Amino acid sequence: MPTSKHLLTSVQMARFVAQGFLRMDGVVPQEINERALATLAEGIPQVPYGAPLSGAFTRDTFIHGLLALPDVAGAVESLVGPEPTVDHHAVHVREPHEGKAQALHADAIIDVRPDAFDIQLMYYPHEVTPEMGGTLSVPGSHLRRINETDIGRVQNLRGQTRLTCPAGTVVLVHHGIWHSGRRNDTAHRRSLYKLRLNPTVQQVRLWDTSDLHDPAVTAELGTYFPWYEQAAARLEVYNRVLLWRALTGDESFDIDHWVTRVSNRPAPRRTA
Repeated sequence: MPTSKHLLTSVQMARFVAQGFLRMDGVVPQEINERALATLAEGIPQVPYGAPLSGAFTRDTFIHGLLALPDVAGAVESLVGPEPTVDHHAVHVREPHEGKAQALHADAIIDVRPDAFDIQLMYYPHEVTPEMGGTLSVPGSHLRRINETDIGRVQNLRGQTRLTCPAGTVVLVHHGIWHSGRRNDTAHRRSLYKLRLNPTVQQVRLWDTSDLHDPAVTAELGTYFPWYEQAAARLEVYNRVLLWRALTGDESFDIDHWVTRVSNRPAPRRTA
């Protein structure tokens, strides 16, 4: 499906299904970053639950400008479709020398849909340095269902990432990813704008599918992460295959025969 839109490729979509996030460093111009920082300090406008994204933010807001950027708009459409609705939005702040961090958790995990997902857009309007803590996340954790802070006692997992990034970075995450806000050890406030979006269309082949059969797609979907144990990794890949089947409409797709094997339901033998 050739397109002039800045849609994601199949390889990028497969990477999102495997990792649970898509990162775009420095994609937002400094002019929008400066407007965003001024707005976040004053407070963001209220938006009712379920408001169509296209009419939720007026043209004079930094949010409208952010969402109109071709790379951001194309990624959002690829993940949740052309007319998503706003679930909620919020500003998350880590104060200077706050001395504490969030517990590791997943957001609103009462949502256990296996064939659909919301995204959370996380926007960092200023540089985030290692000393500022950043957002910690666990790649590949989004399909391992937990309830809110069930994993809050866990301090570190092998392969976790702590975001450091230039100003104007956007990260789009699956609603189930495990994450936490780390402690800010600097004299500067750390701010993050978060926007959760709900799809209103079936999330089937919304991206540029011209590379759908690229071998790199299967390679991305089969990625292992350091926190997995060998047997547990199979469960993660199994769940990815289920999601990829839903996203592509291809019920025959599989990796190492895992889903085909488990879904096998032979018909009863007929007797003469």
